[in-house]
Amino acid sequence: MSKNYILVDYENVQPTDLAALDGHDVRVLVFLGENQAKLSSRFASSMQALGNDGTYVHIDGNGRNALDFHVAFYLGELAKENPDGFFHIISKDKGFDPLVRHLRGRRVRAHRVDALSKLPFLGTPDSSSREEMIDEVVRNLHSRGTARPRKRKTLLSTIHAHFQRKLEEREVKALLEELVQRGYVVIEGEVVSYRPPISRG
Repeated sequence: MSKNYILVDYENVQPTDLAALDGHDVRVLVFLGENQAKLSSRFASSMQALGNDGTYVHIDGNGRNALDFHVAFYLGELAKENPDGFFHIISKDKGFDPLVRHLRGRRVRAHRVDALSKLPFLGTPDSSSREEMIDEVVRNLHSRGTARPRKRKTLLSTIHAHFQRKLEEREVKALLEELVQRGYVVIEGEVVSYRPPISRG
């Protein structure tokens, strides 16, 4: 199972703790602005519990977007060193979204959420496998080239068939919705089109 790399824009989002990550294979980097001198003891304890998988990155300087540039740099390094990883930016700053789209175009599995609780691999008992399922669907659709489904109904059927029709209808629709939310698939009416990384190559 691929590791999840979580980069927290702590100037923008301050999670209470990291308890939701217990039992998951994660590495957490928390980016702190120059003037952020205090952390809650609860959050600090959660980071300490991660051991070497929990790292603070202190920003030297408070220029505009200084922290954002640091997040982008570290994300690039991590993606180069760990091409099979999943990369999550936790920030309400939509300025990260063009970077995320660029990374997806280069087949880096990255996205942004505005809260820890919205990480894709959290929330349901089997959600740790959701990322793997999404990755499987992306690979399957990418490999089809020009033979990819062009209608929403056909795409749902293709996803269902890929998992040997073992998923419930709601689960298949949830996977498609996730693909749409990530920008991999665009649906206009019933017509489907594809974006990177599905359409790449």
